[in-house]
Amino acid sequence: MLNGRDPRIDFFRGLALIFIFWDHVPHNPLGQITLRNIGFSDAAEVFVFLAGYASVLAYGKVLQREGYWMAGLKILRRTWVLYVVHIFLLAILMGIVFFANSKVETRDLVQEMGLTHFITNPQQALTDELLLRFKPNLMDPLPLYIVLLAGLSLVLPLMLRYTGAVVAVSATVYLLAPWMGWNLRAIADGVWYFNPVTWQLLFVLGGAAALHAGRPRPVKPRGLCRQPLFIVAAAYVLAAGVITLSWRWPEVHDAWMPPALSNLLYPISKTDLSPVRLLHFLALAYVTAKLLPGRAWTEHWLARQTCRMGRFSLEVFCLGVLLAPLADMVNALAGDAFVMQLFTALVGAGLMALLAAWLELNKRLSQHPQSA
Repeated sequence: MLNGRDPRIDFFRGLALIFIFWDHVPHNPLGQITLRNIGFSDAAEVFVFLAGYASVLAYGKVLQREGYWMAGLKILRRTWVLYVVHIFLLAILMGIVFFANSKVETRDLVQEMGLTHFITNPQQALTDELLLRFKPNLMDPLPLYIVLLAGLSLVLPLMLRYTGAVVAVSATVYLLAPWMGWNLRAIADGVWYFNPVTWQLLFVLGGAAALHAGRPRPVKPRGLCRQPLFIVAAAYVLAAGVITLSWRWPEVHDAWMPPALSNLLYPISKTDLSPVRLLHFLALAYVTAKLLPGRAWTEHWLARQTCRMGRFSLEVFCLGVLLAPLADMVNALAGDAFVMQLFTALVGAGLMALLAAWLELNKRLSQHPQSA
């Protein structure tokens, strides 16, 4: 039986949303402390994995309680909501970017955001938008989530009964996709930046983790230093962090990196979710779960704000997408001053937290209407 909502999942979803916002603001000093600077994976892996976890947890309960057809209909209804949100979000984003571009004279923000296709061929761009082929910068995660969630409507009953088999098939598709060239068509690079044929494995693994967490397991007290898997995972996370930090100094990196290891490691593809990225995220997630086994720390004030953002991840993600070009515009107008960059990063995260607080308050008011 699936367990209830885990506040740790909400916390890390909220943290991933903050990191995604910071990573999308050029020259943002707080972007230096996000996951992409301390390892091979980044907040995108966290977002997709936890999306799979939360989706299977939520709709798995619906399937167990109301049957497959009701669960499938609710998944497809949510997929439609995401699709409509994607269309409106892109329209608002284009308006913001065009406005920002008129204010910033030193850069072409329209080109940087990947909106040139709309300028040169607006009619085709509108069609491509409806077909999820026109995805400017910042917009890639949402279409990926739409496709993966739609696929869950077919896979969910199999996941609940044959979890291992579904993971095995998913892993096989993941391994074959880069070799066979499987991807979806898109404008710009010709394919989706987040290849859904490979990223589906992370979504499925997230769902499998949700099912595994709901199964009773005997408690075996044992120090972390005596757990071989933890030691190996922690060593890999540490090694990835050292290698990633060395990228800041190419001469140092080239001097100590063995050619054999370099040929094995590079290129690290984000589009096809390179195995070293996947393994880094899984190792990082395992180490984090072992170091933070309880839930008491999520009761702290700052953690509660982050958890709230994770509970309203769609709305907060959309706000972050819209705030990123505005923060970039303000920073550019201020001459990319460090203080302004830090200010816009903190204000943006604060506005995302305020939106989540307002949505939670509104939800409570709707659940407990005042009597006339």
